[in-house]
Amino acid sequence: MVSQSSSEAYTNMGKTSDLTAVQKATIDTLHKEGKTQKVIAEEAGCSQSSVSKHINREAKGRKNCGQKKCTSDRDHRALVKIVKKNPFKNVGEIHKEWTAAGVSASRSTTKRRLKDMGFNCRIPRVKPLLTKKQREKRLTWAKEKKSWTAAEWSKVMFSDESKFCISFGNRGPRVWRKTGEAQDPRCLKSSVKFPPSVMVWGAMSSAGVGPLCFLRSRVNAAVYQQVLEHFMLPAADLLYGDGDFRFQQDLAPAHSAKSTRAWFTDHGISVLNWPANSPDLSPIENLWGIVKRKMQNARPKNAEELKATIRATWALITPEQCQKLIDSMPRRINAVIEAKGAATKY
Repeated sequence: MVSQSSSEAYTNMGKTSDLTAVQKATIDTLHKEGKTQKVIAEEAGCSQSSVSKHINREAKGRKNCGQKKCTSDRDHRALVKIVKKNPFKNVGEIHKEWTAAGVSASRSTTKRRLKDMGFNCRIPRVKPLLTKKQREKRLTWAKEKKSWTAAEWSKVMFSDESKFCISFGNRGPRVWRKTGEAQDPRCLKSSVKFPPSVMVWGAMSSAGVGPLCFLRSRVNAAVYQQVLEHFMLPAADLLYGDGDFRFQQDLAPAHSAKSTRAWFTDHGISVLNWPANSPDLSPIENLWGIVKRKMQNARPKNAEELKATIRATWALITPEQCQKLIDSMPRRINAVIEAKGAATKY
């Protein structure tokens, strides 16, 4: 026969919420000691099911507490499908399409569900749009240069033109993507090469940067040769002195014009052969990015103030920064080979 005291002790064997603080502490202590649930129930004076529920609840960290979600797993799958179909939609557009499918949710709920599923609104990375022929030429070029060392690349003067705008705030549409999807083709913007008409020309080597040239008109072969005469040659003297070097440029029409090739021949300057549409292979592209990031908080009011800001920021670039970028060339080469000529992250 069960005693009265035992009967009273077991009348409280019910929901986990009915457990006293002492009982919960006893369960936690005995569970850590490795006792069985049956033994714990006898020691704590409660049912074995109450012990099991308490242990499981503690293990889950009370994840099931709180307000129940107003959307189902089926709704969440529909939301993922919408985002993956077009990751460049904004929250309003995603919310409109989701609710049109019969889901009852607010705009803020839509945004929270996207976050819960790992999607973040990011500025898409830009990669050049490459044809099959261009990818093949890039791969061939990379294989030819695979044996080059960082020391050999230090003898190359890299040049490029870049466009600077007074406003750096608007960087275009954003994209919804998860961690690790930055290079996913569906999350990338395709880009084409800069047109010849640009604003600033610059050059760099492992020794540092050369003088900048601000372009006033459309860059044709004649204008470009003036840039080479008055800015590239002084940059070569500054960075290499009497030493030998190779000059790198992209394949813009003004750069590859017959008269420009004749200019290089007349001046005895060796030009590095370069694959078309390959900004990811050129470290000066990263240098422009460094300059523009440094200028993000600048607010020039006109073109002259913008030029002054660019000059001042360009002057802050150190030889150590340039050397680090030049040292990345072997890695860039290997990345192109691994990608079989496709655009890389650089």
